[in-house]
Amino acid sequence: MKVAVASPPFPKSIADGLHQLEKLVKEAAAQQADIICFPESYIPGYPLEEFEVETASPEKLQAALDKASKVAAEYNIAIILPMDWYSAKGKLNIAHVISKTGKVLGYQPKNQLDPSEDNIWIPGTERNIFEVDGVKFGITICHEGFRYPESVRWAARNDAKIVFHPHCSGSDSNVDEELTEWGNKNNPYYEKAMMMRALENTIYFASSNYGMRYPESASSLIDPSGTCIAHQPYGKPGVFVAEVDTDLATGFLAKRFKPELYAGK
Repeated sequence: MKVAVASPPFPKSIADGLHQLEKLVKEAAAQQADIICFPESYIPGYPLEEFEVETASPEKLQAALDKASKVAAEYNIAIILPMDWYSAKGKLNIAHVISKTGKVLGYQPKNQLDPSEDNIWIPGTERNIFEVDGVKFGITICHEGFRYPESVRWAARNDAKIVFHPHCSGSDSNVDEELTEWGNKNNPYYEKAMMMRALENTIYFASSNYGMRYPESASSLIDPSGTCIAHQPYGKPGVFVAEVDTDLATGFLAKRFKPELYAGK
């Protein structure tokens, strides 16, 4: 399978986000990518204070999903599209999965919200496994993938070969220290957490961040040994494509986990 990980610029509007989506999908499809992942809450955009995010109604979000589905079918590539989404109970932070034919296969909600998000979204309550071209995968969104490794282990124990990780970290205007080297010991911990999610489960971990000027982590693809095999250059919007050998994603360490040792504790 060829995996594409997108690092789009922060969307100026929903229409701008969809424009950038189609541009990066086209680039990924030209490199024969089978699936592409976008960053957290890409439509309408993660609610960072420094950006003006378009107010999104259920109708606007559905129209955006319909447009993305047409793009997936046109370019014959599956799309993981993180969005805000309205349910009967409130607004969720989710990632839709769209097949190569444009069919919406379902979505993964963010179940473990960051404390700062409690007044923005309601937490989801379910975990799902998806499949494209015979390859099973899971999704864990930002904070829950960085700080709740159980979300990734669950997917690995349910035969996921890859876990996709849409996230948002960084800024276009504020920087404590500009990153120059992937995984440097002085970088924020995020890239180390990516390595661990892959290594501790013996699976691939594909993490998508915005192409902001001062990211705190790079969009990255980590192999089952914990090695970063591809990443987007810091501060540069774009997309990279890399081939994964799903035979290496055995889930070996995840499947050795003994949940009974922790029951009732």
